[in-house]
Amino acid sequence: MAREIERKYLVCNDSWRSDDDGVLYRQGYLKSDPACLVRIRICGEHAFLAVKSLLSGLTRLEYEYPIPRADAEEMLERLCPRPWIEKRRRRVRYGGLIWEIDEFLGDNEGLVLAEVELEREDQPVSEPPWTGREVSTDSRYFNVNLARNPYRTWKRYGDPSGETASRTDK
Repeated sequence: MAREIERKYLVCNDSWRSDDDGVLYRQGYLKSDPACLVRIRICGEHAFLAVKSLLSGLTRLEYEYPIPRADAEEMLERLCPRPWIEKRRRRVRYGGLIWEIDEFLGDNEGLVLAEVELEREDQPVSEPPWTGREVSTDSRYFNVNLARNPYRTWKRYGDPSGETASRTDK
C-alpha cells in the first residue's frame, strides 16, 4: 500500500536559494471531494495521475502513475477546472532529508512552502533556518484547497490566521 507522510512549513527567508531554476509544475483536479482526490500533474517533461486519500494525521494513501504528457495536457485543458496549481519546485538537502520548496505562481503567487517526506510520523526532523510555522495539518495550504481558494484572495480579504508566508520569525 502506498503511503505519503509529509510535513509542510511556510518559508520565511531566501537562504535556501541557489542557481537551480527548479522544475515547473502544473496540476489540476479531476475529483476533489473531502475523502479522495484525483490529480493530473505535469512536471517538466513528465506527467502523472495521482489518487490521494483524506489526510489522517500526517499520513495519507497516495497512488501515482506516469501517463503520457499529451494526455495530461488534454485532461488539464478539458477536464480540470481552473485555476490550476502552478509552481516552481526546487529540491534542497538539509538534515539528511530532501526538502521540496514550492514557489507558487499564478493565483497563488507570493506563497512559498517547504515540505519533507518522512518514513514515519514520529520521525525527527531538523527544521532548516528558512522554515517558519508548520502548516502540515492546516487544510488551507493543501494544493487542492489552494486551487479552490487561491492565496491571492487571502491577501485581498485578509488571511484568517493573521499570518503570511513571508514571516521572518519562527
